[in-house]
Amino acid sequence: MVGSANALPGMEANWESVLAGGHPLDAAIETVKIVEADPNDASVGLGGLPNEDGVMQLDAACMDGETHNSGAVGAIENILHPCEVARLVMERTDHCQIFGEGAYRFARSHGHPHTELLTEKARRRWIRWKESMSDQDDRLPPPKEPEAEKHGSLPTRFERHGTIHCSVLSTRGQVACTTTTSGLAWKIPGRVGDSSIVGAGLYCDGEVGSAGSTGRGEAAILSCGSHSIIELLRQGKAPIDAGHEVLERIVRQTQRMAQWQPSLLKADGRPAFNVHFYILDLRGRWAGVGLSGHANFAVADRDGGPRHEKIVPLLG
Repeated sequence: MVGSANALPGMEANWESVLAGGHPLDAAIETVKIVEADPNDASVGLGGLPNEDGVMQLDAACMDGETHNSGAVGAIENILHPCEVARLVMERTDHCQIFGEGAYRFARSHGHPHTELLTEKARRRWIRWKESMSDQDDRLPPPKEPEAEKHGSLPTRFERHGTIHCSVLSTRGQVACTTTTSGLAWKIPGRVGDSSIVGAGLYCDGEVGSAGSTGRGEAAILSCGSHSIIELLRQGKAPIDAGHEVLERIVRQTQRMAQWQPSLLKADGRPAFNVHFYILDLRGRWAGVGLSGHANFAVADRDGGPRHEKIVPLLG
């Protein structure tokens, strides 16, 4: 099992089922559901941060390497487990994606209850953002913000993302993966990130392996990041080398984009954001890579069980 750092509790709960021969997609989905339902995790599902209108819109996708089928939902509201709805799209329709109101109605038709996902903590952070985003409107923040310590600081532009990914290799050599997210905090309503786009936020192939991403979704989309990594694995690259090659492409792509969007680059010419990839091949080799900085990712294998390992940054 390989995934984002926040997947560790789910890996700890599901690692034995993988060792017992369980299906990899079952393990992946059960892993991420723990975070989707955690009101204290501001990155995914219940308790996540809403769009600019204060509405929680979620994205999720899953893929089964054995059947080479996938399912996804995007901009879905009031559904606690979008990863499960993505699996329903894969298994109960001839589609790969259902977005927006249609995704909500589809989920309800399959018995998923309507759930209010905006917690009081998240609502307070959202209204504080609306009150402080401009000095040219009529909204005024309170003179003092005693809730700041309790409810957390407002994320900056490139900190406004949060996602969970999990890829699983079964004892029979099958691979599957899922990615789920609340998306970018304060996003334009209807924005869909990489998590629900097969080939960007996740991709797996039963002949090769699995990959997924967290971080700036637009960068993963524009690089077709997860699919590109799988194709490099297919060519014989090791997981860490495949991940770093795609990150190098993202750096070059961002430098071109900065001609019209200079805020994407820092003063030293490096991207002002981060992207992480989590990679697993059929030989059981894994890697966690990122553009820069120090971070952890989650892994579970026979050598050490569920644990955190260090992301290997491209840029140090």
